[in-house]
Amino acid sequence: MTDPKPRFVWHELATSDPDAAEAFYRAVVGWQMADAGQPGLRYTILSAGDRGMGGLTAIPAGALAAGGRPGWLGYIGVPDADAAAKRIVEAGGAIHRAPENIPNVGRFAVVADPGGDGLLLVVGFVALLILLALSH
Repeated sequence: MTDPKPRFVWHELATSDPDAAEAFYRAVVGWQMADAGQPGLRYTILSAGDRGMGGLTAIPAGALAAGGRPGWLGYIGVPDADAAAKRIVEAGGAIHRAPENIPNVGRFAVVADPGGDGLLLVVGFVALLILLALSH
């Protein structure tokens, strides 16, 4: 990521009913939907016009069994996931998944603010978006 200012770069909805969610957001917001074409994974790219800006997927069974609930998760693009994760902890937040690499894409961490609201810190996320766009 060349812009040093952290900003939201992607929004993802994990839902218990992908069909209903797709119909709802198509009708209410006017987003276009496209299958990401990932083998063995239903992942829908949400687009406003010709710009992909989010994704929609089913809540994984393991997450549901552990009490997971439908919700939106924001991805924040940062220049350094490790440094950003350290600042999260210093400010009272938590690390749910320590920074790690996504091969050929970048680095990410799953974190939460002091209130427990989750988000992802990502570096190199533009590469992931390009891969998703090329896959369908």
